[in-house]
Amino acid sequence: MNNVSFSLFPNENFLDLRLYQYGWEQCAPLHSFGPFIRNHFLFHYVISGRGVLDSTPKNGVTNRYYLEENQGFLICPGQVNTYNASEKQPWKYVWLEFDGLRASEHLSSAGLDISQPIYRPKTPAMGEAVRDLMLYIADHSEASSLNLIGHLFLFLDALIESSATRREFGGAQLRDFYIQEAITFIEQNYQRDLTVEEIADVCKLNRSYFSKLFKENMGCPPQEFLIRMRLTKATELMRTSSAPIGEISTVCGYPNQLHFSRAFKKRYGVSPREWRTQNKLHSRG
Repeated sequence: MNNVSFSLFPNENFLDLRLYQYGWEQCAPLHSFGPFIRNHFLFHYVISGRGVLDSTPKNGVTNRYYLEENQGFLICPGQVNTYNASEKQPWKYVWLEFDGLRASEHLSSAGLDISQPIYRPKTPAMGEAVRDLMLYIADHSEASSLNLIGHLFLFLDALIESSATRREFGGAQLRDFYIQEAITFIEQNYQRDLTVEEIADVCKLNRSYFSKLFKENMGCPPQEFLIRMRLTKATELMRTSSAPIGEISTVCGYPNQLHFSRAFKKRYGVSPREWRTQNKLHSRG
């Protein structure tokens, strides 16, 4: 029988980063979870024992990874995955499910994405720091929302610093200024028809150079970031209001509800209506 702790995060309006659920579990031998598709990023850290992850990226080819103590694995939104505990050394892991406009950027900085889901720390001590921050969140469900979100930021910082696959980016202040200008402009104008050319013009940059700069810093092209912002705003409205989905799609920059539904399903793996139903309750890790 599994020994498990599981908590849900309150419905708070955090857009850069947001927790959904978190916990830890000592799995029984051969305990299996999946095949399953997540709506958000889900990261597991293996505290002890061993297990196997079967991960299917967008190319449809399933990759198998064997994991052990002090390693971790990432599951991305819309990705089919299954993971199983070892028969002789079943794993104990802690997990966080999270998302937000900056989630992909931070994970990309750690060198983690759908094609490279395995986390290995540079040193055991650095990995243990990641583990301890995750366990703090898992064991403090009574803490305030700001406290838990603060620890989510600390977890991601530790993940980036400790990751053996960390990606190094230059720290030019002017470049950072351009990106912040672009993000601010997108935040203020995502509801209307917006092009990459227009965003680049605001930054006084060539479109191709701007797109390259943005992707290097944010982990995704500007058009994808705009889509994520619109869909993130939509999930918050579906969560906190009873407005019809057609009305929400228009408010979030999709006057055509069919286009909204297609973009939403591509991002989250389910239709907006299904997502709204599913996210009244969350399934554990």
